Amino acid sequence: MSAQQVLFDAPGPRARRNIMIGNIIGGLIVLGILAWVVSALAGKGQLAASMWTPFLESRTWEFFILPGLVNTLKAAGIAIVTSVVFGLVFGVGRLSHVAPIRWVAGVVVEFLRAVPVLLMMIFFWLALGSSGAVKPQDAPLIAVVVALTLYNGSVIAELVRSGVYGLPKGQREAGMAIGLTRNQSLRNIEVPQALIAMLPALISQFVVILKDSALGFIITYPELLQYTRRLGVGEGNVIPSLFVAAAIFIVINFALSTLATRLSVLLSFRTKGRRPAAKEAIAMDAAST
Repeated sequence: MSAQQVLFDAPGPRARRNIMIGNIIGGLIVLGILAWVVSALAGKGQLAASMWTPFLESRTWEFFILPGLVNTLKAAGIAIVTSVVFGLVFGVGRLSHVAPIRWVAGVVVEFLRAVPVLLMMIFFWLALGSSGAVKPQDAPLIAVVVALTLYNGSVIAELVRSGVYGLPKGQREAGMAIGLTRNQSLRNIEVPQALIAMLPALISQFVVILKDSALGFIITYPELLQYTRRLGVGEGNVIPSLFVAAAIFIVINFALSTLATRLSVLLSFRTKGRRPAAKEAIAMDAAST
């Protein structure tokens, strides 16, 4: 009996028929919406070949798509690294046995999680621009990275904390039994295991960082959305340009999700033993009976 059968009752013939009917109706509704969207776009001339031919020209990719994509990946890459560092520091702080450290880390994390990331971007952009602490052309990138770091780092800190709490009991006691202190057990045993267990959620948060980097468009950061908008205005094909930008984001996010799935499977093998061996043992047991 599979785990799904244990957790949920297997649907009977009537339930399966209702599910099939619901799926067919849902599929027809989705197809109807898509047909309406395509018809509306065609009626506005957005599906004409002239609207899409600019994307077959090398200059479009050289001067618009690739520079925007590089800036998007640059902001997202820096923010992912700094968010992980921030999350580890404050996640461990929330797990500290020293009450003041735990309280300060908790207040910082809860406050930053509650503030919208767009609001933080605008605040830091205005603050950096008026202070003169950085060059005007660097202010948008720094504001995007700092805002993404503070917000997503606080989410990662919560992931670290919940991951440690979700570990099987006895991890800390086992570490202290071999002579580790409480902090050493936390750093060397509990947090590494929590990171492996929360890896899919962490990768999902990286996808959020990548998508939220598009908000930099509002504070004039020249990322992919900004460049494609400029292209659309220049070529008179704003909607096709936004479609191409959305497709690029979907491809990158799908790649990250696939990477998360494969890493999760790989690390589960390394931490729980090789599944094929277990299957062979089950097969041998079945054959012997």
